[in-house]
Amino acid sequence: MSVKLGVPSKGRLMEKTFDWFGKRGIILSRSGSDREYAGAVGGIDGVELVLLSAGEIPRELAAGRIHLGVTGTDLVREKLARWEQQVEEVDPLGFGEADLILAVPKAWVDVDTLDDLDGAAAAFRAVHGFRMRIATKYHRLVRDFLRDNGVADYALIDSQGATEGTVKNETAEAIADITSTGETLRANHLKLLGDGLILKSQATLFRSRTAPLSNADRKTLKSLMDQLGA
Repeated sequence: MSVKLGVPSKGRLMEKTFDWFGKRGIILSRSGSDREYAGAVGGIDGVELVLLSAGEIPRELAAGRIHLGVTGTDLVREKLARWEQQVEEVDPLGFGEADLILAVPKAWVDVDTLDDLDGAAAAFRAVHGFRMRIATKYHRLVRDFLRDNGVADYALIDSQGATEGTVKNETAEAIADITSTGETLRANHLKLLGDGLILKSQATLFRSRTAPLSNADRKTLKSLMDQLGA
């Protein structure tokens, strides 16, 4: 057995994760080409590196197939129902920051808050005969947020592409998406609702509550946590 550490398999998230561990004496490296998903861990014995997409890591943690994983808080909370029962947040890593927000067209001059949106949604349905559509990849988080804030008369539609473009393309009336600078929102003539922040997200180290651990694994995990200062 060994302690399995899941890390994003490509891009800036992978690079920054490697840097974060490296500064704490744990050297992560990719084996072979960028197309290979094998890696190595230096600076500690008994830890195996598993390279996965950031979106796969929450499910692998919940299933107990990896012991530790680096992914966004948004992905954990979206993909895992009752996430606190399945994973534990160990340490925010200080990069990969992004906000999950609710945005509407700038032309909606009378819609600045969630209360305004609820009124606009009811009026929209009365005029058009169908519910106002909100495009998003984050159905669980958005549905819970709108329910908690008393917004009704909407329909979530799935967006796996450029969510901000759905309003311009007339496939949605509003969006809920991740943003870091807001530039894409402005470029698509959208505005953030004043109380439309759903979640502040960043890359975070999570520990599985379900992954099996041998006595040797427990010692390895404690040693790793001590070295990381987590």
